[in-house]
Amino acid sequence: MIKVQEISVDPETRQAWKDGEEVALSRKEFDLVHALIARAGDIVTRDELMREVWHASFWTSSKTIDVHLGWVRRKLGDDSRRPHLITTIRGKGLRFEKASPAA
Repeated sequence: MIKVQEISVDPETRQAWKDGEEVALSRKEFDLVHALIARAGDIVTRDELMREVWHASFWTSSKTIDVHLGWVRRKLGDDSRRPHLITTIRGKGLRFEKASPAA
């Protein structure tokens, strides 16, 4: 079980919770959240995400990540304009924050 902020994920059962309430994530959404939360506090590059989540070694666009990230943010209640869970680090990648920026 991995718990960061109000989000918990269980890689074995592939379940996720926000504040103790289960959140239904698709397979790829779960894989994306797991890839980020497992390295909370570290920047995970788009290349790493494409390899780990989509098992792709080449692609023409990372819009796939953006689309799935949008779905994940909605389900986890993370406002894309003022994210507190997953932040985009321009030119580098994404980071699951260990603590809310307001904390």
